Amino acid sequence: MIRVLVVEDDAVAAEAHRRYVERVAGFAVAGVVHSGADALRFCEQRRDAVDLVLLDFYLPDTHGLTVCRALRTAGVPVDVIAVTSARDLAVIRSAVSIGVVQYLLKPFTFASLRDKLESYARFRRRAGLPGEVTGQADVDRMLAALRTPELRSLPKGMSGETLQTITEALTGAAEGLSAASAASLTGVSRVTARRYLEYLAENGLAERRPHYGQVGRPEVRFYRSPG
Repeated sequence: MIRVLVVEDDAVAAEAHRRYVERVAGFAVAGVVHSGADALRFCEQRRDAVDLVLLDFYLPDTHGLTVCRALRTAGVPVDVIAVTSARDLAVIRSAVSIGVVQYLLKPFTFASLRDKLESYARFRRRAGLPGEVTGQADVDRMLAALRTPELRSLPKGMSGETLQTITEALTGAAEGLSAASAASLTGVSRVTARRYLEYLAENGLAERRPHYGQVGRPEVRFYRSPG
């Protein structure tokens, strides 16, 4: 069982991440904390209780990169998956340089996190075998276990670019979006917009709510979920 510490300052998002982790076979949540200081304290005091940290970078007391460096300095033997909205290339380079094994951009679906966790589990299984590798191919296969195809989780016919466009439109819509309004904002067809909105809702990243107008049946609007 791979034991995971969730580090996320937003309580709603932290609870969502906790539930996501517990849905993946072979993983268990060791704890949930909401600041960098609490993350360091938890890992240092319970070194044998955490294998992996899901780490938000924008924490109220410090940056996630600082937490990573402190963990390395303290010799805490945990791996880190960044779960963050940080898109700055310098941040990504720094994350790689200090050993962050996966980098997952918010917003994300359960399927995206599941793929990252399952990839990490495959890597741990291969790296945990006794003996030596027989050659470069074995090393390449072991490291490749950490990488997942970018669009593996999306149903056939859906693109990551369109999903991101719809997600960004939804994030900026305080009053929610109908399929028609999403289509108008993004330039896709109404059918396509509804498909992506329904996909977000099915994966916990959007909420469906009826909107009652003057006449006729209520219109379904989609609202961005935290996390």
